[in-house]
Amino acid sequence: MDDHSEAQAIMRYSFLRVFANDRTIDADELAFMTRLALRDGAVDPAERETLDRLFSRVSPDSVAPEVWDSIERFKRDHGWPAPG
Repeated sequence: MDDHSEAQAIMRYSFLRVFANDRTIDADELAFMTRLALRDGAVDPAERETLDRLFSRVSPDSVAPEVWDSIERFKRDHGWPAPG
């Protein structure tokens, strides 16, 4: 893993804060994780893999609509492949 990658910090945060309290992602938690990923200006492969695993744990039915829209926008803006 890249020495500058925030993937481990994102993973720790998700387990301590995001999924530990209510098993979903709220707007503040998403903002914090994406800020970590973008700290160096880009989402590296390890950060992307970590975020992808975390994003796969939620669905449009388990998060607020604006959070789902933000997740989808973040993925689109940072090179995730288009679904299906």
